[in-house]
Amino acid sequence: MKVSKQPMAMGQVLEDYMASRNQIGGAMAMATVSASALGAWVLFSPPEAGSAFGGLTAILGYCLGSATAVFVFVFIGPRLRQIMPWGHSLNEYVKHRFSQGIFAQPLYWLTVGVMLLYMFVYLAAELTAIAQALQLAVNVPLFVSALAVMAAVFLYTAYGGLKATILTDVVQFALIVPLLIVCFGATVHLMGGFEAAFGPVADKSPALLSLGNIDGLRFGATLVIAIVAAELFNQGNWQRVYACRDDQTVRRAFLGSSLVILPMIFLAGLLGLMAVGLGISGPTAFFDLLKDLNISTGLLLAVILLALALVMSSLDTLLNGISSVFTADLLRLSATQPGRILTISRVLMAVVGIPAVAIAAQGYSVLYLFFIADLLCAALLFPIIFSFYNRYHTASNAFWSSLMGMAVGALFFPKPDFSPLFNLPGGGDLLNSFAAAVVTSMVLTLLWNSINNYKNNPIVPFNYSDLKNRQG
Repeated sequence: MKVSKQPMAMGQVLEDYMASRNQIGGAMAMATVSASALGAWVLFSPPEAGSAFGGLTAILGYCLGSATAVFVFVFIGPRLRQIMPWGHSLNEYVKHRFSQGIFAQPLYWLTVGVMLLYMFVYLAAELTAIAQALQLAVNVPLFVSALAVMAAVFLYTAYGGLKATILTDVVQFALIVPLLIVCFGATVHLMGGFEAAFGPVADKSPALLSLGNIDGLRFGATLVIAIVAAELFNQGNWQRVYACRDDQTVRRAFLGSSLVILPMIFLAGLLGLMAVGLGISGPTAFFDLLKDLNISTGLLLAVILLALALVMSSLDTLLNGISSVFTADLLRLSATQPGRILTISRVLMAVVGIPAVAIAAQGYSVLYLFFIADLLCAALLFPIIFSFYNRYHTASNAFWSSLMGMAVGALFFPKPDFSPLFNLPGGGDLLNSFAAAVVTSMVLTLLWNSINNYKNNPIVPFNYSDLKNRQG
C-alpha cells in the first residue's frame, strides 16, 4: 500500500479518529472484535450465573447469548456497509434512513438515547467490576482503582481514537486468552483436580449440573435476548464493522470472535460453579473462591493482570463509542472545524468518565440499570433491523412499534428488589418482560407493514441507492 508523504487533512484525521475505515483485516480484526466483546464482567457475571442463577444451563445461556450477539454482525454488519458505505454509526443510519415524517426525529433521538444509556451503564459496570476486583484481590479503595484505570484508558483513547483502541485490543486479547486458561487451570489444580472441584457440587446442588434445570434454562434464554438486543446498540461494534477492510473481513472477524468467546465465557462460568462446592455463590464467587484457596502471589498477579486487560479492552471501546455518537452529530449539525470537533470529542470522553468513576467508587450494583437498558434495546431491536431490508418500513411504524414493545415489556418488568412491578400473571419475570418487548414490537412492525402494503395508495418505498450514494 502506497503511503502519502503529504500531511493528512484535519478532516481525514477526524475520520480516522472515528472510524479507521477499511483499515484492518485478518487476525487483528478478529482480535479487536473479541477483546471489545469481553470485559471485567467475565470474572463476575458468568461465575454468578453458574453459582446462583441455574448452574450449567445458565452458563451455557451466557455463552450462547454472548456468542450470538457477535455472530449476528456476520449478517447485519456487511448489510449496513453495503447500504451506507460512508457511514459511522447506527444512529447516523437511523437519521438518514428515516428522514421523512413527523416521527423521524423522535425515532432518531429514541435510538440515540437507548445507545447512550446502554453504553454508559456498561461503562459504569465495567469500572465497578474492576474496582471491586482490585479491592477483593489487594484491598485497593474503590475510588482509587476506578480513577486510575479510567485515567489510563482515557489517555491513550483520547489521543489515538479508534486506531489506538484497536491496537491495544490486539495486545489485550493476546493477554486475556492465556491468562484465563492459566487462572482456570491453576484453580482446578489447587482444588485437587476436576473430580475434587465438581464432586461437592454434585453432592450439594446436583440441579446446578443438570441440563434439564428449568430455572437455568429460563435464565439462559433471558440472557440470549438481552445480550443480543443490547449489543446491536453498542457503537463499538459498528465502528469495527466499518474499520474492517471489506465485507468478507467483517464476516470472518465476527464469526471467529463468536467462536473464540464461547469457551472463554464457559471457563469463567465454571469457576463460579466450582465455588458452590465450598458454599460460595454470588457476583464475587470467583474472588471469594481464590481467597479460600489461599493462592500464590504469582497467581494473584495473573488474576489482576487478567482483570485489567479485560476491563481496558471494553472501557476504551465504550469511551470511543460514546464520543463517536456525539461526533457524528456535530459533523452533521454544525459548520465547526474538524479540529475543534476533535477537541470536543476528547472533552466528551472526560465528561462521561467523571460520573462513571463516581458510580464505581460507591460499589453500587448496576445490574438493575443494565436490565432496564436491555429492555429498551429489546423493544427497538426488530424495528431497526427490519429497516435494513424492507423499503416500506416507516419512521412512525418503527417508533410506535418500539414504544409499544417497551410498554408491554414494562408490564412484566420487576422492581429493583425483583418483585413484580405490576400484579399480573407472569409479572416480575425478566424472560417474560424481554420476550414480550421483542414479540410485541415485531408483531406490530410486521402487521403495520402488511396493512400499508395492501392499501390502495401504498407509501413511497425507500430507495437504498439514494442512501448509498450520499456522502454523509
